[in-house]
Order: sequence, then structure tokens, then C-alpha cells
Amino acid sequence: MGEADANWAVARGGYGSFQILKSEDLAQYTGGADAFSYHHYGAVSQRGAPMGHQTSPDRALGEGWLSRTDQTLAYCRRVRDRWMPGKRFWNTETGETACGGNPWAGSFLDTFRYLDQLGRLARQEVEVVLHNTLAASGYSLLHEGDFTPKPSYWGALLWRGLMGTTVLDTGFTNRPGLHVYAHNLRRAAGGVALLVLNTDRAASRSLAIPVAAQRFTLAATSVTDTSVTLNGTPLELGAGDALPAMAGQQVGAGELAFVPATITFLAIPAAQNEACR
Repeated sequence: MGEADANWAVARGGYGSFQILKSEDLAQYTGGADAFSYHHYGAVSQRGAPMGHQTSPDRALGEGWLSRTDQTLAYCRRVRDRWMPGKRFWNTETGETACGGNPWAGSFLDTFRYLDQLGRLARQEVEVVLHNTLAASGYSLLHEGDFTPKPSYWGALLWRGLMGTTVLDTGFTNRPGLHVYAHNLRRAAGGVALLVLNTDRAASRSLAIPVAAQRFTLAATSVTDTSVTLNGTPLELGAGDALPAMAGQQVGAGELAFVPATITFLAIPAAQNEACR
């Protein structure tokens, strides 16, 4: 309960000619549920233009767009706290925009929104995030025709392989151009995994790390490309649709630079973080 851009939908009573039940009305009768389930879309895609509330590729790396998932969750939290206090949050449907996604939904541009959303929601008690969809329409993780991976699929694969379920305080305040998230490193007691997004299209950013790490940087020639590289090597399936080796690049302790419009995971197995043991 809670609807895709809940504030917008509730204010208008529904999407287009479709009426919806308000989250308040649903929540007060479902206190025995296991979790508070909600959907989020930051806007309606161009194919749903008659319903308005659009966005554009020029805004896709901006703070206003990336923070919309926080706004929906804040609305849902108020409803949850009133009618279902203490229940877990599950985001059971989300994607680039409602109605199948915009034309750029399957490009590298939307991978920033996707991974940034995972980082934001993990910090705010959201235990489940279900992306819509795997292999249908514009916002899918796989191409509908031949199931080849889109950029966000590779991002999801790295997230699942590196970012554990213990959320850590980065000690860094996210700011325009640089977002940082930290979790325990999977399969490495005491290890830490960082997700670093340089959302600036023109300027490099930097971050200091105290010990050596393995670096995994996703990049593209253009942010609207539908293919990406990992540490400079194109990511693509092999014979029999085998996944490629997704090895990290060894980097030493110190200041690391992140070139414009790139997404980097850092695996730090020697972090010796007590919360990750």
C-alpha cells in the first residue's frame, strides 16, 4: 500500500481515469500484515503522457530526480507509523517511470537511479526492493527480444555479489555529484563494500580509502548507451550465455578519482569492521 509517487497520486485521487484507494484507508484495516508493501515511480513515462508528471534525461542525474524515492517512502512512513507501527517496509514494485519506462530507461543513465535507490532505501529500513521488470518493456533489466543484459542488470549483479545486508554509516554526507553507500562485503568477515556514484557529467570526484581495495567501475561512452564497460572492458555474455568474469582492479590506499558519470563498487576485504564480522 502506498502508490507510485504516493503524494502525487493521492492528491489527484488516482491515475488518469483510474481511481485508487488511499493508503490511509487500506492501512488501518491491515494491521496484521507481515510488512508494509508499497510501489514507487518517480514520474509517468512519455507513453503515459496524458497523465502528465513527466521527467527528462537532462534531469536523470539530478538530486531532485534521485531523491523522489525518499519522498514516497517518507509519505508511506507516516502512514505506516500511524496504522502499522513497527512493520517492515517492502518496495514491491519500482522502475524508471510508470507505464513501461521512458526511451532511456534501458540505458546506462537509469543505472544511476536504480543503484542509488537501492542505497537510499537500504539506509531507511526497506528490506525488499523488487524491480519492474526482468524482461518486458523499456525499464526491464534484460532486452525483451533476446534477453541480453542492459546496463542495470550488470549493476544489479555487482550489487548482489558485493553489497551485504548490514548497512554502515559512511561518515560522508551525499552531495550533488557524489553519492556514497557502505555495506558489509559479502563472503568476507570484517570486509566492507562501497558504492560510489559520480553523478556529475563533467567533473571528476575523489574519495580517500584507508586500505587497499578491489575496484569495479561501470562506464559508458555516453550515458544513454545501452552497453557498458567494467574497468574498461565491455560487459557481454559469452558462449552459451555465460556470464563474463567480473574481476576487480587492485587499487592502493589513498585518494581515488572517479571520472564523470561513472558508477564504482569498492570491495575492501581487509577493512576489519567489527559490525561486518
